[in-house]
Amino acid sequence: MVVEVWETVKETITAYTGLSPAAFFTVLALAFAVYQVVSGFFVSPEEHRPRSTEDYPEPEPLPPPVQLGEITEEELKQYDGSDSKNPLLMAIKGQIYDVSQSRMFYGPAGPYALFAGKDASRALAKMSFEETDLTGDISGLGPFELDALQDWEYKFMSKYVKVGTIQKNDGQGKESAEPSTNTVEEASPEVAHGETSRSIEEKTEETTEKKDVANGDAAKED
Repeated sequence: MVVEVWETVKETITAYTGLSPAAFFTVLALAFAVYQVVSGFFVSPEEHRPRSTEDYPEPEPLPPPVQLGEITEEELKQYDGSDSKNPLLMAIKGQIYDVSQSRMFYGPAGPYALFAGKDASRALAKMSFEETDLTGDISGLGPFELDALQDWEYKFMSKYVKVGTIQKNDGQGKESAEPSTNTVEEASPEVAHGETSRSIEEKTEETTEKKDVANGDAAKED
C-alpha cells in the first residue's frame, strides 16, 4: 500500500514539474533555506534572541531601614503596608522592627498581615489571630506562651533591623501629679493673704513705735 502511494507521488511530481523526485525535494529544501535567510533581514534580532531572566524586570532593592526612635502605637499603624512608600513595621515587646523584606508574609494579603503596624506580642505568644490579642499586653500568659514569644523575639532580633520603640503611656502618673499642683495653687492665695495681713500689722506697729519714740524725743528736747 505504501509503495503504491509513493509510486503515485513520484509519477505526479514528474508529470507536473518535469523533475525527478530527488531533484524536486532538493529544490524544495533550497527554497525553504532561501526563505529563512531572506526573512531574517526583515525581522529584528530581538525576536530571535531567546528570552532569559534579563528580560524580566528585577524588583527594586529595598531602601535601608530608617530609625524612627520612640513613637506611639497610633503612629505605628501607618506602617502596616497599606502605603507602599512607607516601610513595613511590626513590634514585639515594645521593640519595633522593619519587616519590609518579608512583605509576602506581613504585607497586604500575606498570612500575617494583621500583625503589621502593631505590637502583636500577645497574638504571637498565643499564635492567635483574634483582634483582641493584637496587643503588646502579655500579662496573664503561661510559661509555654512566654517561651514561644521569646522564640519569636530571638527570630526578629536575628533577622530584622530594630528601628524604634513604642512610647509608654504615663498618663496615670501625670494625672496623679496634677491635683497636688492645684492644691498648692489653691492654697497659695490664702497663705499670701495671711502673710500680707501680718506684714501690714507689723509695719503699723513699727510705725506707731517710731512715732512714740519721735514724740518722746521731741518732748525731751522741749
